[in-house]
Amino acid sequence: MQPRRISDEPAYMLHRHDWSESSLIVEAFTRHHGRIAVLAKGAKRPSSALRAVLLPLQPLLLGFGGKGEVRTLYGAQWQGVHTMPLGDALLSGLYLNELLLLLLAREDPHPALFDVYNQIVPILASNPGVAMEPALRVFELRLLREIGVLPRLDMQTPSSQALAPADAYQLHAELGLHPAPAHHRATLRGAQWLWLQQMLDGNIPWPDALSSCAALSSALKPQLRALLCHHGKVRTLRTRQLLIDLQSL
Repeated sequence: MQPRRISDEPAYMLHRHDWSESSLIVEAFTRHHGRIAVLAKGAKRPSSALRAVLLPLQPLLLGFGGKGEVRTLYGAQWQGVHTMPLGDALLSGLYLNELLLLLLAREDPHPALFDVYNQIVPILASNPGVAMEPALRVFELRLLREIGVLPRLDMQTPSSQALAPADAYQLHAELGLHPAPAHHRATLRGAQWLWLQQMLDGNIPWPDALSSCAALSSALKPQLRALLCHHGKVRTLRTRQLLIDLQSL
């Protein structure tokens, strides 16, 4: 039986590395096939049409086929929707790519997560500003939920008891959502956790999700970062360490 050939698949390139003097192995995040690896033959040659197209944070349509762990890339078309993010926005985009490489299994489709990524990248490219940090928090939450490691945010994890709207709770990598001292910096009130669960359930419009997450971002950031590192089995994310190193200079 002939290997299935896929065409016009919405995708983003996450990472690439040399395979030979003229070819590349490309890790891509596709809408219908999840994270895949493809061999881009001749992509390093100056005359290759793929050379200027296989860039991170750029919307693509891929054609690929074959079987095995690494497929063969037959074509890639740039969709020309936005420009490349710069500065902190570029690092933030590479951070999203690192999370996908670290936490997504190969060929495990997550179309809803792809759509969120597809909404966030243009924000990073065109108008990051105050929207950048809340957009990252939304993506982190959606990613953790998609891979099945985020507990319900509308109840206490150890006891399954309802949250008290005015009480403080903290999200822990192993304990889940549990009561915490109100003076602790990385906590949210029960009402805020309930709102986040509604957002994840799709009951909050995208603009409202970004604007409301802006107020929660600083408290959410260390809690979500701890979960991501725990489930990714790393102490520090590479893009996070790069940002720290750049700031120290």
